[in-house]
Amino acid sequence: MPEIQTTITPHNQQPYIEITYPTEVELDTSLHNAHTAQVAWAKVPIEERLAIGRKFMEEFRSMSEQLPLELSLQMGRPVSQGAGEIRGFLERAEYMLSIAESSLADVGLEDTDKPGFKRYIKRVPLGVVLVIAPWNFPYLVSINSVLPAIIAGNAVIFKPSPQTPLTAERFATALVRAGVPENIIQVVHMSSALASYAVSHPLVNFVSFTGSVVGGRSVEEAAVRSKNLKGIALELGGKDPAYVRPDADLEYTVAELVDGAMFNSGQSCCAVERIYVHESIFDAFVQKYTEIVKSYKLGDPTKPETNLGPVVSLASAKRIRKQVSDAVAAGAKTLITEDLFPIAQPETTYVAPQVLIDVNHSMDIMMEETFGPVVGIQKVSSDQEAIHLMNDSPYGLTASVWTNADGNSESQEAFLKLVEELETGTVFLNKCDYLDPALSWTGVKNSGRGVSLSKFGYDQLTRPKSVHMKIKTK
Repeated sequence: MPEIQTTITPHNQQPYIEITYPTEVELDTSLHNAHTAQVAWAKVPIEERLAIGRKFMEEFRSMSEQLPLELSLQMGRPVSQGAGEIRGFLERAEYMLSIAESSLADVGLEDTDKPGFKRYIKRVPLGVVLVIAPWNFPYLVSINSVLPAIIAGNAVIFKPSPQTPLTAERFATALVRAGVPENIIQVVHMSSALASYAVSHPLVNFVSFTGSVVGGRSVEEAAVRSKNLKGIALELGGKDPAYVRPDADLEYTVAELVDGAMFNSGQSCCAVERIYVHESIFDAFVQKYTEIVKSYKLGDPTKPETNLGPVVSLASAKRIRKQVSDAVAAGAKTLITEDLFPIAQPETTYVAPQVLIDVNHSMDIMMEETFGPVVGIQKVSSDQEAIHLMNDSPYGLTASVWTNADGNSESQEAFLKLVEELETGTVFLNKCDYLDPALSWTGVKNSGRGVSLSKFGYDQLTRPKSVHMKIKTK
């Protein structure tokens, strides 16, 4: 019997769509087709590939109005917030197309060539790239790898999350309509076992995975079992900290950090999950923060007035609630009365937003990824204490520092010292929970390895090929 994948709509727990998984033989065929097609695609001039990429953006934009509701029904984000993901998707696509030609150009060494010699370095595609995408920002994350891989001359096998299967279908449809050969972009829905088989397949040359630490380790183990050596990029979880210095603009900072923690119900790898506030402003910060959180409207994500939807699954809701209750049992204090959010009943996917104080690093709420609308706020006495606590984590994706925004030299100097000492892939000043496509997206420690976006994203999806010529003289 074929294996069936069923996507459950988070807010009503009803089946949304069923998809039949392929067999290993069918997956083999897809990979062989991708391998064959890639050889021809790599020979297509970059100018033609870029023209197709720009046409892809037009095709995707033409279908964008229907996507927010479809996305809400798959993963539960409020429909009012879906357009933001589409805008971000197009922004990243535009930037990666704009830098492709220069990023993929030959690197000449004429200035150092000796007489009678010519040397240069080419960027050549890897071959078949397997992209395993997550459910929480399925468009925003997949654009980081899928489009650059294709523009660089690779073929892509695109595995979406079982929670958001239609997102990959829409992405691929726009690519094919724009002129990408069908076997260069193939959406293949896979079980965990099939995904492991694909990762270890000898025709897969590179794997880009975004997801949990547990999932990333499984991908790495499958890649090691492969008969061919291959590269892997792992974009994994986070427990991203924010530090609010005594000179921060509280009105601005509080609003930004509430959004950084609560947007998408906190289900973002770079969501703000722990905040360290200088003791001189701690009480004022916590009061303002709590007031804003209490104003959120938790409810049906298909209604336009909702700005906080359910979490993705009953299992996720249960895990989040346990993390909060364990913290309270260990001495933490909750500041949000759940009566304010009557829809947040046990055994539902509706989780009330929560703010905790009296927290410390013996609690999972400050150490392990929550992936829910919950944040812990801890008092600190100095920059040095904040640095120690921010680095005291198995994760290192992003960190943000909030200080005087007028650019005075003392605040800038303090921030730059923090940048040097923070163990993280990105450090923000007065900003959080955002990916700039011009900057490399990467993590340290259990947040993963590899790079996407920026020119370095193309380096990851190609390999250098050196050309060394000795010119015969007469």
